Amino acid sequence: MNAAVRAVVRMGIYVNAKVYFIYEGYQGMVDGGDNIVEVSWESVSSILQVGGTVIGSARCKPFRTREGRLQAAFNLVQRGITNLCVIGGDGSLTGANLFREEWSGLLEELAQKGKIDAEAVKKYAYLNIVGMVGSIDNDFCGTDMTIGTDSALHRIIEVVDAIMTTAQSHQRTFVLEVMGRHCGYLALVSALACGADWVFIPEYPPEEGWEDSMCVKLSENRARKKRLNIIIVAEGAIDCHNKPITSEKVKDLVVQRLGFDTRVTILGHVQRGGTPSAFDRILASRMGVEAVLALLEATPDTPACVVSLSGNQAVRLPLMECVQMTQEVQKAMDEGRFLEAVRLRGRSFENNLNTYKLLSHKKPDSELPKTNFNVAVLNVGAPAAGMNAAVRAAVRVGMTEGHKIFAVIDGFEGFARGKIKEISWGDVGGWTGQGGSILGTKRTLPAKYLEKIADQMRTNNINALMVIGGFEAFESCLQLYEARSSFEEFKVPMCVLPATISNNVPGTDYSIGADTALNAIVETCDRIKQSASGTKRRVFIIETMGGYCGYLANMGALAAGADAAYIFEEQFDIRELQANVEHLTEKMKTSIQRGLVLRNENCNENYTTDFIYQLYSEEGKGVFDCRKNVLGHMQQGGAPSPFDRNFGTKISAKAMQWISKKLKETYRKGKVFANTDDSVCLLGMRRRNLVFQPVAELKSETDFVHRIPKEQWWLKLRPLMKILAKYKTSYDVSDSGQLEHVAMLPKEAETGAI
Repeated sequence: MNAAVRAVVRMGIYVNAKVYFIYEGYQGMVDGGDNIVEVSWESVSSILQVGGTVIGSARCKPFRTREGRLQAAFNLVQRGITNLCVIGGDGSLTGANLFREEWSGLLEELAQKGKIDAEAVKKYAYLNIVGMVGSIDNDFCGTDMTIGTDSALHRIIEVVDAIMTTAQSHQRTFVLEVMGRHCGYLALVSALACGADWVFIPEYPPEEGWEDSMCVKLSENRARKKRLNIIIVAEGAIDCHNKPITSEKVKDLVVQRLGFDTRVTILGHVQRGGTPSAFDRILASRMGVEAVLALLEATPDTPACVVSLSGNQAVRLPLMECVQMTQEVQKAMDEGRFLEAVRLRGRSFENNLNTYKLLSHKKPDSELPKTNFNVAVLNVGAPAAGMNAAVRAAVRVGMTEGHKIFAVIDGFEGFARGKIKEISWGDVGGWTGQGGSILGTKRTLPAKYLEKIADQMRTNNINALMVIGGFEAFESCLQLYEARSSFEEFKVPMCVLPATISNNVPGTDYSIGADTALNAIVETCDRIKQSASGTKRRVFIIETMGGYCGYLANMGALAAGADAAYIFEEQFDIRELQANVEHLTEKMKTSIQRGLVLRNENCNENYTTDFIYQLYSEEGKGVFDCRKNVLGHMQQGGAPSPFDRNFGTKISAKAMQWISKKLKETYRKGKVFANTDDSVCLLGMRRRNLVFQPVAELKSETDFVHRIPKEQWWLKLRPLMKILAKYKTSYDVSDSGQLEHVAMLPKEAETGAI
């Protein structure tokens, strides 16, 4: 929430508006006085990394009465406030909408009572409202991600990872209770992200007799030498008769029937706390700026709107449509229409549920189809967190589809040497939470081993390839595609899954691994900023990875609240460096006495990190001192973030289904023959959708010298970072959301909603 507060304040000041804090939610609006305070640029300094909200939040009984709202209206009019930005859940937003509808009536009543004059009634005739949804449950319809959800998932996953190590040692079963009274999002996504054995959520109660099937599953897992079982329960979980399923009940069941050593852990308010994740900070900063733009454009006739995210796109939606749909879900659940409830939750929720069902339960071999197709999976390029989650999903979905899955060790180099083996369902258990690449990965491209690779594909009868990796994975498949004329073996379906911390693969907005790296950068920047709090007036210069792609430097700067980010995509000269130094010198005169500058490793061959450090040190003499920090390989390691685990799992499952479809289409006379452009694709997320794009078509969109796409979506967020760091710059509003309607999307439409 603080990132949103900061963005609203700074964007408001940037467009020359007066900005006020209202402390303690609606209670502060009703009480007035010191609770409503005009704020300045510095008021929101260093709150980006703080959890919770600095302006406080409170449930407010008086605001539910007309008297309370009358008093609130009086307090606002006295200060000339007619634009409200409300950050909260559906209750807060419904209240705001009612307040807006009553506004003119409230003013008239105040005029009758002689509290305000007729002039004021005319001058402040309309109240504009924009909402942002802050709720860790992600229970608001119309938005893919609410502010706070990703951070809550981070907390849950940290706990699950820690519990896994102790459970492994003791052969225990753990029942984890997570928040979500009316919405199972957190439970479902964390179950997906840690490969839980069973999950209970309010929207999808288990079938009659679930007790038996759960116990059978748990004992089967034990028989397969799996040393731990994890069961995740949402606090609002119910059975199909609307009776609650509690974590204690689940524990007692496991103990009585199976005699397993079982422990319950209730996460509780841990999930609301802690430092916000990089994703949440960027989301909230984008939403905050969007909210100010929406208020500026609002007219008496436009409905109150919420700003939200659909895929990777900022959108505006009518507030009441979202609220009504959110209430519809609850109604459907109360009436036992559970399939309807899942559908109303939206595509992202439905995708998560279907993927979870696909990956968690292994059907007996007798029930699986047999296709006689062999699919090989390999990692190429540098390791990225989330690769293993993608491999796990590929193996399990592939087996469910009836294929034999082969794992290639050490990329194309290993492939050429015949390091290839069949891999089964159990082999990939527990892989989702592992960082790096378990299969091993190499940067070697296939071009120099084409004959050997073709031999291996013939020997092992490989009918399709799934290549998970960065820019090299894209280049590799392009090379294999171009070598089809010489080698029949390469005429098979191939799919590239983008996985690299640099996020420099053409055809996709996000790559697996970039979110984890971004969190590592932001966490380090937080610590570095904190180290400066004792010493006054210090500037840090931090070098990030990313090759020639400035994604990590730019987004890291946005999420850590940096003053500047130097990237290759936006050329800079000595004058710009000079301007930055002057900007920091000015900043040191205020109460904020520290600076943070990020530099992408390859942004300029002459203006190196050392050069910039020395320049700043010389120019800032007597005003500030400098320190430099090269983050290096810590950005590549670490356990994958919830986003990367999920993104990897979901796109991998989708890619394997695409491979199955292509195999069926291209199977002729006893062999697979795929010779078209669209049989070698890259699966990427573009704005709102997951799309398969032929690598041959992506060739023209790529700068091969610098290994980056020619056009990158995140460059549009660059002005955002500059505005929030107090630079004068022009913000392109053409991309800001237009008001849309909450549509029940057709079944086929598959989004990139994570």
